[in-house]
Amino acid sequence: MSVIIKSQHLKIPFRDIEIATRNFTTIIGSGGYGDVYKGELLLSSKLTPVAVKRLKKIGHSGQGLKEFLTEIQLLSRYKHPNLVSLLGYCEEGNEKILIYEYAVYGSLDRYLSMANPIFPLPWKQRIKICIDAARGLDYLHNHVAENHRVIHRDIKSGNILLDHNFKAMISDLGLSKIGRANENESYLITNGSGTYGYCDPVYIDTGILTKESDIYSFGVVLFEVLCGRPGFINVSDERRFLAPLAQSYCEKGNLNDIIDHDLKNQIDSNSLNRFAGIAYLCLQNDRNQRPSMGLVIRKLEKALELQELAESSELAESSKPQVMEKINPNNNNDIICHCDDKHDEASGVPLIVAKAKSSTINVCGMGVQYETSSDCDVYKEEKIKNPTSPGGRGCLFPFLTRIRCGDFDFRFSF
Repeated sequence: MSVIIKSQHLKIPFRDIEIATRNFTTIIGSGGYGDVYKGELLLSSKLTPVAVKRLKKIGHSGQGLKEFLTEIQLLSRYKHPNLVSLLGYCEEGNEKILIYEYAVYGSLDRYLSMANPIFPLPWKQRIKICIDAARGLDYLHNHVAENHRVIHRDIKSGNILLDHNFKAMISDLGLSKIGRANENESYLITNGSGTYGYCDPVYIDTGILTKESDIYSFGVVLFEVLCGRPGFINVSDERRFLAPLAQSYCEKGNLNDIIDHDLKNQIDSNSLNRFAGIAYLCLQNDRNQRPSMGLVIRKLEKALELQELAESSELAESSKPQVMEKINPNNNNDIICHCDDKHDEASGVPLIVAKAKSSTINVCGMGVQYETSSDCDVYKEEKIKNPTSPGGRGCLFPFLTRIRCGDFDFRFSF
């Protein structure tokens, strides 16, 4: 019980927890370990939202107690922005309770379910979440201390929590093991631990645990983020396990067939290739071919950079009107063109110029402002901003304009 003795400053009376959770009223999660409740606890003279994990009655021995003590040991010592914070614990009689910072948006898996996601996360948001989680895991593997590392043993989307800014945090360190930093094979364990569909097959077959076992699991998470489905689904065909399915589709060059439908019109091909490439390496059967978490982070950052570059290029291109389609063209005398040097004085918005007398047919049902000059009619472009996306970012979408000019009916894209 030396762990408890060293962590007395985090101990919270059971009565305070009962009050904080209103007698354990609001359940926000559950599992084999017990239930998680939302509460508000007075910490440092401030009422703080917390997640309260109340373990099932585990007595004074057994695996449950071991995991309880491991969580306290690790999370009381190691702090990182992408590692969930332990705010306190309670051990009174048979009560074993862990108190964490409250993750407003819950766990990542809730947004990746094929059947009923809460809402689809945009591609850039998904990459950022993966980068955050990778940084948290890299901290455990390489930066907790000079002489040892932490191997998580249960990396999965359900153990990646999202705060109010969708910052990702690694959670649930109860199965973690501490190994020497200079030893590749940190532990020899008879029975493998982890979650079906995410666990390193080499670890399952041999019982030899290394940091690369976590990297395999993280690769499954990367493909889960890309494909919008869990690492394991209860079917009897090739779709059962995501890892071999994704590997197969990558090798055949048809990964597009299994990526999340909500992403297909968002992902830049270069970003996709960089993201899928590092995910594929994480799943290599030869552990020596799996990348370090440092390399995973760099590749994911590059995937994000490529996506942002593609989107900025598309936005710049979409700001210029172009003739997309000409309907019933009888001649080429009257042409609508973009007037690069003519802008609306008030807004600076580019103007569309028609060389002949024109009338507006329709502009996305919104109408068009126009002005006339001696030789042309001018139609002003208006931008539309969409509602804020789940990731908290609004963005401009292109739209079509139809203008009749004499015998012509033109369509423009902005």
